[in-house]
Amino acid sequence: MIYDKPVFKPGGDRYLLIELGDELNLALNFTANGLADAIAQAGMKAVVETAPCFASLLVHYDPDLIGFADLKREMASLIAALGPSDDIELPSRLFYFPTCYLDPWTKACVEDYSAKITPKKWDAEYVAEINGLSGPAQLVRVHSGSEYWVASLGFWPGLPFLMPLDPRSRLTAPKYNPPRTWTPQGTIGMGGAASAIYPVATPGGYQIFARTPVPIWDTKRRFPEFENSICLFRPGDRIKFVPCSVEEFNEIEAEVSAGTYTYNVVGYQKFSVRQYNEWLVTIDAGKRL
Repeated sequence: MIYDKPVFKPGGDRYLLIELGDELNLALNFTANGLADAIAQAGMKAVVETAPCFASLLVHYDPDLIGFADLKREMASLIAALGPSDDIELPSRLFYFPTCYLDPWTKACVEDYSAKITPKKWDAEYVAEINGLSGPAQLVRVHSGSEYWVASLGFWPGLPFLMPLDPRSRLTAPKYNPPRTWTPQGTIGMGGAASAIYPVATPGGYQIFARTPVPIWDTKRRFPEFENSICLFRPGDRIKFVPCSVEEFNEIEAEVSAGTYTYNVVGYQKFSVRQYNEWLVTIDAGKRL
């Protein structure tokens, strides 16, 4: 449900949570990111940072500079000034990521889980089956067929929660129960309706079926894209997964290790919600790619 009016909630003594609805909805996320951009443009000294999520925005503020009630009024005013989500235009970069689908590393991870924790079907087969696809090959085609919107970042710093911009690529999958004890760095998988990239090797619960050799987290900032942050992505960025072979993966991984890899990224453009919605009505959203 999309709320008629935003709901404002305190989060301790220095956070304000703004809830826009309770569903996984691109329109809500466009509004959350639009509000975050408006706050940044306003240059509010009392606001430390913002964190957009799927249907909400967390505002970190300095209580010595502004009280909760006053900040709530300021936020309500900014939301009103945004107008309809159709009017929102957001700065957005587009990253092209080489992606090895149905790769040997995540498959070995699933096999290890099945042997040591509980038996389960290979994730690629399972996700294809529950989404009515013909098999892993169609999963690759469907999943790689869309640009993905970076809706938010977390649970690990820099991990992007991704929503497909093309509704024909929408997939859903439950999380592992219990979760895995390890996941290879660069793994790509799904939980619920969101895709994600694992920045480092960590435990995890998403259904996994691909891997990228391109770092999205770099504490040493070896590449220009990390000049201002150890995290590659920002909310509002877009990602296009480009299928590659194991051989191509290994070649790119070697370039990354040598520090010679060049990121394939289109710099900041304006993402128009209105133009996006106009495009949506030209396609059959119920038809798979």
